[in-house]
Amino acid sequence: MSLLPFSSRLIADVGISLGDEGKGRLIPEVADELRGTSAPVSVVLKVNGGANSGHTAGGIKLNLLPAGVVVHDAPHLCIGSGVVADPRKIWWETRPLEKKGHIILGRLRIDERTLVSDVTHRLLDLAWENYRVNVLAEEARGSTGRGITPAYLDEVGQQQITYSDFLGGPNYFARKLAQRADRACRTIQHVCRVSPAAWNGFFETLSAAELRANSEAVEMGVFAKEEFDFLRFRGDAPFTLNLEALTAAYWAAGTALARNIGEVRELVLSELAAGRTIIGEFGQAYWLDKRHGFSPNVTASHTFTPEFFESAGIPVQRIHTFGVAKAYDTKVGTHTFLTQMDDAHPLTTRLKVLEFGTSTGRQRMVGWYDAVEKGDALRYGGYQDLMINKLDALTHGGDWRGELQICVAYESADGHRHAHVPRNEAVRKTLRPVYTRHAGWTEDLSGVRRFGDLPPAAQRYVAAMVKGLVDVASHGGPALTADKLPNLRYLGVGPLPAQIIKDVPDTVSLMRLAQGQA
Repeated sequence: MSLLPFSSRLIADVGISLGDEGKGRLIPEVADELRGTSAPVSVVLKVNGGANSGHTAGGIKLNLLPAGVVVHDAPHLCIGSGVVADPRKIWWETRPLEKKGHIILGRLRIDERTLVSDVTHRLLDLAWENYRVNVLAEEARGSTGRGITPAYLDEVGQQQITYSDFLGGPNYFARKLAQRADRACRTIQHVCRVSPAAWNGFFETLSAAELRANSEAVEMGVFAKEEFDFLRFRGDAPFTLNLEALTAAYWAAGTALARNIGEVRELVLSELAAGRTIIGEFGQAYWLDKRHGFSPNVTASHTFTPEFFESAGIPVQRIHTFGVAKAYDTKVGTHTFLTQMDDAHPLTTRLKVLEFGTSTGRQRMVGWYDAVEKGDALRYGGYQDLMINKLDALTHGGDWRGELQICVAYESADGHRHAHVPRNEAVRKTLRPVYTRHAGWTEDLSGVRRFGDLPPAAQRYVAAMVKGLVDVASHGGPALTADKLPNLRYLGVGPLPAQIIKDVPDTVSLMRLAQGQA
């Protein structure tokens, strides 16, 4: 079957689980599909989050830069006003990639209202984790330590520094940074009640983390190890900072990007007027949205389609949304994970080999595909197209020969069934998943490029995943009409760009297949 046309030249790339769905690989797929048409991809816009939202595209791991880096004929890589961006980290990511031959600075535009994050935010991130563990005696939240939430708190508190501040004189920037540093140090000492020893350890933690993350750049000779030494920002006394070193480092990094700072909103409007396509690349996923997820296991930004317009700075209009998921679920942190697989399950062992966070390297938990979460993302968030990745990872192998499971509802201890995700976390924690069971397969899927060439059991499992989320989205009415059903456009059967099936039958046909109809 031929691929249906996109319903808009604005395309949102969003996750419909809890992140780590493989959203980065969608960008080059869409660009390839539109290459040579009258509406090629012109802009790839990072919409939200910061260096906490890692994506992998074309084998390249990215944090702050959009995955459009690998789409070499996309003329514009943009960072929207909804993003938190440390200018030093932009350089740490950009310079090694440019040395490898990727053109970035010639295509990069950072919105003037993009938020500047810095070392103080990262120190606050570590301090609040320390507070949870050592003062409140709670479990750590599992923050990435990249300072994202404290940076958004500055925005909410009307104390933000934006990239436009690098376009003025140094004194104004220095004064704002000094105020920020003072607030951070006082908060860490008096509110978070961090010990002097822990304070000193924060700088060592940051140095070790960035040296590890940038080891390849050091080996390439792009940066010296000293570039990632955070101890130079520590003051002579506990809870003080070397403000002179901090200001100099950030002023130098920010002003070096001055030619890349500008009006993203004007660029997007002009490219739309010229008939070209804009992709909005989202970090995290629907269930990590700061308003619709479950605190404290949420991110600090909005993670679904509406934020596209706020971050790009353009009027609300028709947009085509891609919902991206995996053929099973993963989570990282301290989330309630109703469909989590038992650690002793043989499939758990196999999947955990694949599942590490792009940004942090943390081991992800793995679980069965939760159609309730994905169906609610459709019902309340909306998406026209689906991309499901890593179907190949479920192939039988080793000690794994069992059935696959799909969660289609939740159930309380008294037998009451929940067709949607409860908004009350205390209620959600008491529920257990209701599963349908599906036969597995032994055939290697990595070379399959046509849906009809998949093993029958794999075809039926794919159909059941789609039917499960559609049933959830329709529960309680109104049922989704045929023209409102999401379309499974791309089905991933391996990590390589070529390992994607693009001729998946329409959703009505998949639902018939799931029901055992010819």
